[in-house]
Amino acid sequence: MAKKVTAADLQQLRSTVAAVSAADSDVPSAALAAASRTVCALLAAAFPGGSVELRVPPFAAVQLGIGERGRHTRGTPPNVVQTDALTLLLLASGQLSWVDARDAQRVQASGPHSDLGALWPVPELT
Repeated sequence: MAKKVTAADLQQLRSTVAAVSAADSDVPSAALAAASRTVCALLAAAFPGGSVELRVPPFAAVQLGIGERGRHTRGTPPNVVQTDALTLLLLASGQLSWVDARDAQRVQASGPHSDLGALWPVPELT
């Protein structure tokens, strides 16, 4: 079952995004982890399914229903997107576009349904 996002989770996410936006290089790892998990939970609620796996090592991973329907159950999923926590938060807040993230190699994506450009920014941060 996906994590339920609380008002406190959203407030912490917004606070962490504000710190990242201010180019604060001292954002604690625990804050990045919590914010990454909250973004993943928001995406899982909006896009239930298992056709794409979004990985944010070492903090979070979530399966999303993008494109083809059905849940991947064994081995490496056919559609995998991987990024770091900072890039995820910049994407989620709309401060970085999907195209720019891909061009800068801040996101690695493979598979026919791995284009997550339409997911950003997440509505809870706009």
